[in-house]
Amino acid sequence: MTAAPTSSESPVRQALILAGGQATRLRPYTDTRPKAMVEVAGRPIIDYQLEWLASHGVEQVVVSCGYKAEVLREHLENRREGPEISLLVEDEPLGRGGALRYAATGLRDPEAPYFALNGDVLTWFPLDELTRRHRARGGLGTLALARFRTTWGIVDVDGDDRIEGFTQSPLLPVWINAGVYLFEPGLTPLLPTKGDHESSTFPDLAKEGKLTAYRIDGFWRGVDTAKDVKEAGAEIEALRGTDG
Repeated sequence: MTAAPTSSESPVRQALILAGGQATRLRPYTDTRPKAMVEVAGRPIIDYQLEWLASHGVEQVVVSCGYKAEVLREHLENRREGPEISLLVEDEPLGRGGALRYAATGLRDPEAPYFALNGDVLTWFPLDELTRRHRARGGLGTLALARFRTTWGIVDVDGDDRIEGFTQSPLLPVWINAGVYLFEPGLTPLLPTKGDHESSTFPDLAKEGKLTAYRIDGFWRGVDTAKDVKEAGAEIEALRGTDG
């Protein structure tokens, strides 16, 4: 008989998804739906996220929503497979940090760690590897990081100021917050009740050495603008063609 995994080996079973923003930069896609319901390559963003989480052992997902919450609710109620889903609707905008803290009240096990995702992120990387690294390093939270892709073209110049060529929207040698986290339960009460965790909780924990990083090696895309929808869709279709 195989021994049951210890808490240090077992997968994280619960997650939060932030889906409450109005996403004005994504209009007209968000005129009638929240950002998480915007379709990329024929599927809503949240469907990709739920499928990814479920493939790594997540059994419960709490979705924090506000704008056009009824559209999201109808869609999720029609799902027939995947993790158990709970919706918590914000009575007023709480900011991302406040929304995380609010959503955490819906977790089945408040004493267990949990993943948290921004509702505009598309990515596929091994969450079990993130979990292993998080546990090996300790701390209260681990942030997934992605390479920054500039929207501007880069001019290649030699030492004599002769232009050698141009590179459109390259990946730069810097890292950004990818909007995917693994939190210990002790981090939850440190989140603001209203406001942004990136301007309060994260800087404080970083000073204390309680945050670690996981660098994504693979597909990641934030969907913030109408241009992103088209570009992300093209990337996903290309990946599908490669897999096929």
